[in-house]
Amino acid sequence: MSFFSKIFFRDNPNAKMQPLYNAIVSEGRQLAWYEEAHVSDSLDGRFDMIAAIFSLVLIRLEKDGERGQELAWLSEIFIKDMDGQLRQIGIGDMIVGKHVGRMMGALGGRVGAYREALENGANLQYAILRNIFRGEKPADGALDVLASRLTAYHAALQDYDTDAIIAGQLPASGPVI
Repeated sequence: MSFFSKIFFRDNPNAKMQPLYNAIVSEGRQLAWYEEAHVSDSLDGRFDMIAAIFSLVLIRLEKDGERGQELAWLSEIFIKDMDGQLRQIGIGDMIVGKHVGRMMGALGGRVGAYREALENGANLQYAILRNIFRGEKPADGALDVLASRLTAYHAALQDYDTDAIIAGQLPASGPVI
């Protein structure tokens, strides 16, 4: 490779994390989350489920202390995707950054809430009610179903090798919508 090629055509280091991000989005779009757990099949509902799966994956990867750079790359992919999604639905350049900032803040809050619930014994149903159902009373049984499914997904992630997760191999839960 020539000197100029090295300067102008560098590989994107984030690319290593793209398969994992794709797997997170795919899992967050699994039909069962929406049909069985009654998550709203809307832009907000899909963001909520992708953010939930993203959070569980981050919580799992944080346990491998040497993955900080990879977690940063994964977060950069999330930011770029959210930016693109907002632009696609018509959010203008002047405010797209503010929306992405709010989304990242929401993601950070969710990571903390799910970590507290799944690893420190806090109330997972409260975290779900607040972060996925946005304070609205869900359909009967939906809260129990979603709490059970997220708990099982979190447990399944613990059995996956970190390198397999980085490669985009995640537990699956049903057909994609």
